[in-house]
Amino acid sequence: MQKWYQIFHKSTGLSPYVWVVFYILPFYFIFRSTSTYQIVIGVLMIVMFFAFYVLSFLSKGWLVYFWTSLQILISITMSVVFGYIYFSLFLAFFIGNIKNKAGFITLYSIHLITTIITVNYGLLTRNPFFITQLPFVLVSVVGVILLPVTNYNRNKNDQLQGQLEDANKRISELVKLEERQRIARDLHDTLGQKLSLIGLKSDLAGKLMKQDMERAQAEINDVRQTARTALKEVREMVTRMRGTRLADEIFRIRQILKAAQIELTFEGTLEPENLSLMNENVISMCLKEAVNNIVKHSNATACSIVIESTETDLIARVKDNGTGFVTDAKNRGNGLRGMRERLEFVNGSMEFASGEGTTLVLRVPNVLRMPDKEAGI
Repeated sequence: MQKWYQIFHKSTGLSPYVWVVFYILPFYFIFRSTSTYQIVIGVLMIVMFFAFYVLSFLSKGWLVYFWTSLQILISITMSVVFGYIYFSLFLAFFIGNIKNKAGFITLYSIHLITTIITVNYGLLTRNPFFITQLPFVLVSVVGVILLPVTNYNRNKNDQLQGQLEDANKRISELVKLEERQRIARDLHDTLGQKLSLIGLKSDLAGKLMKQDMERAQAEINDVRQTARTALKEVREMVTRMRGTRLADEIFRIRQILKAAQIELTFEGTLEPENLSLMNENVISMCLKEAVNNIVKHSNATACSIVIESTETDLIARVKDNGTGFVTDAKNRGNGLRGMRERLEFVNGSMEFASGEGTTLVLRVPNVLRMPDKEAGI
């Protein structure tokens, strides 16, 4: 919640004080006067305006409006007596940095009205300073109208942007917290019951070893089956958390190839019916790696992806018309090795051929087959 005294942004930078460079201009107007009395009064008003200008930025609450009101009076006096209208631009910039809406509207209205009245008075009385610098006077009036609104809107946008960033950070933290809680619930529901059951059946099998070997063996088989089921559920849970769907990956591949000015031809299905989430994730990651290699190394202008599903496997063929690559082991990069390792993890396979372009064939089973090592659990 915004405090009543928080009128300005915490940091306005050096920009307010850059305007001080232009304080040399009013002396030119003052010393054109033939009266020593007017020169002394003019110098005093310039010094006072400078002091009030700085105090306005350093003050809080009602003092801001007090010092600003004094600056408006000095600006009117300088305009009427010496024809120096440009203090109004200093005020316009300053007023635009006020954060409080009511304060901004009040000072903006007062400053705009007094400036217009002062300019009209100078023109009606045919003040020679106003007549000779009429174009600059009109520019100053336009600045008084637009500069405060521009600064106020810009500062408001910066403030809203900061609030949006803070809100996004809070949302991110809440999402992380909710994700941790969800993972904890999933692990408890997935593993808690299974591990408890494994523990009970293991104890029972141990007691039955000396009494009834057949029942003990049956309990051991149940323990093995329960462990496999728990492992499968954990894999599926991890896949749901980290997995990439095939349709989403193909959409990103289209964007990547389009940005690389490579024409894509796609055939096949994006929603395979018998493919497990883990295998779909693996084939998606391999397709992404294959397309990255095409973009980085092939110099291709066209690429085709064909995905077909058989009774036992899902097959993805990726072909480009690029320069190809040498297929000996020394030249195979980490990308191909990583794809092969991912595919082997789910009992898949990879084949590739290089000549006029490169053809890559990725194959994953529709039904996940347990590796031999897991079968011996």
